[in-house]
Amino acid sequence: MNIHEYQGKQLLRANGVPVLAGVHCTTVDEALAAYDKLGSKVVAVKSQIHAGGRGKGKLYDPKSGDLVMEGGVKIAFDRSEVKDYAEGILGNILVTIQTGDAGKLVRNLYIESGCEIAHEYYLALLVDRENKAVMIMASTEGGMDIEDVAHNTPELIHKISIDPNAGLMGFQNRDLGLALGIHGKALKSFMKMLDKMYTMFVTNDCSMVEINPLVKTVDDDIIALDAKVSFDENAEFRHRDWDEMRDLSEEEEVEIRAKEAGLSYVKLDGNIGCLVNGAGLAMATMDVIKLYGGEPANFLDVGGGANEEQVKTAFSIILEDPNVKGILVNIFGGIM
Repeated sequence: MNIHEYQGKQLLRANGVPVLAGVHCTTVDEALAAYDKLGSKVVAVKSQIHAGGRGKGKLYDPKSGDLVMEGGVKIAFDRSEVKDYAEGILGNILVTIQTGDAGKLVRNLYIESGCEIAHEYYLALLVDRENKAVMIMASTEGGMDIEDVAHNTPELIHKISIDPNAGLMGFQNRDLGLALGIHGKALKSFMKMLDKMYTMFVTNDCSMVEINPLVKTVDDDIIALDAKVSFDENAEFRHRDWDEMRDLSEEEEVEIRAKEAGLSYVKLDGNIGCLVNGAGLAMATMDVIKLYGGEPANFLDVGGGANEEQVKTAFSIILEDPNVKGILVNIFGGIM
């Protein structure tokens, strides 16, 4: 489950991770009021969608398809620029490297105070399922696509594996900061921040926390200037507040219907529909399709106790996909 940047910032702030002051807005008037409230001459006007690459994206008019503006994240130096950028972002389609050509309609904005940046870093906490650990990745090359950094200069990415039974050890925290070239007051700030972020990651059942960029200010403070947060939906029963944070307009309509029907469905780009019971069997079925040169159109686990209505709903969801040319049904009868 993904959340917006402004929600991620609220979570970081609540857990003691330094972030800048910011206001969530849904209208141009709210954006102007936010600028007045923040009292910062320089602010960032940020589109809020569940996709990365916003800064390099392009905004299009949803009716005419005409290009409105380049860049879904803008730096405004006065009130009039906030107005211009807010008008150019809200209600338009933002196309980024992660949205595909269809893009996403921008309904939310985040107006955030500015700061004087001395250096930008990349930081991410991820679940390392293979090693049953939490992986922390960091790089001195913040503000860039980490995929490009990994491809062109992999030596600039530093990784540490955290044993969940022991937690983040002090020496690991310190060594990572030193590897990034952080020293003195900034290193103490970095270690304190990372310790709180790791605790937040574990206690909130996150599957990913990505900060790009994490910045060092001219005063040697470490601040999370971005927040891309995903939760592990298997832990939803422990977090009743997640429903309030969910933005259904950012999710596939068929995936919402599947969830309501008790089905686990993820749309993919292939043309062979899959209806399977059991997540492991579903993954194996998709692997077999790939092995023989096909492409699965979806992941769909109906579970071990699906009834007739659920199976009917599953078939209807698969058949709604215009790309589907055939359906592979793989049911282990002993559990259903």
